[in-house]
Amino acid sequence: MKKVYYLSTCNTCKRIMTELKIGDDFEKQDIKTEPITEEQLNAMREMTNSYETLFSKIARKYKEMGLKDKNLTEEDFKQLILEEYTFLKRPVFIIDDHIFIGSSKKVVAAIAQVLS
Repeated sequence: MKKVYYLSTCNTCKRIMTELKIGDDFEKQDIKTEPITEEQLNAMREMTNSYETLFSKIARKYKEMGLKDKNLTEEDFKQLILEEYTFLKRPVFIIDDHIFIGSSKKVVAAIAQVLS
């Protein structure tokens, strides 16, 4: 399976997908127009062992909602991601049994290596 969860309005997501030449062999899910389901999030969590790993602490709402000052549990991270798409750290690539989360150079390089 090859899938990417991304945000079509995110320039970083678009740049990475272009750089990696992500084509029709990938299932693409724009999380703004097609919200992530609990089943999809649980599957990603199985691959990472943590909802927090999938959570974006740089999302604007994280600061606006005062979440940085709270002790969030795994269940909190799960519910926040399901309620607000901007809390999913993106892009998220799933390639067979590998998951790649975020936009760091290290992550993008690892995706490129798997795809080559």
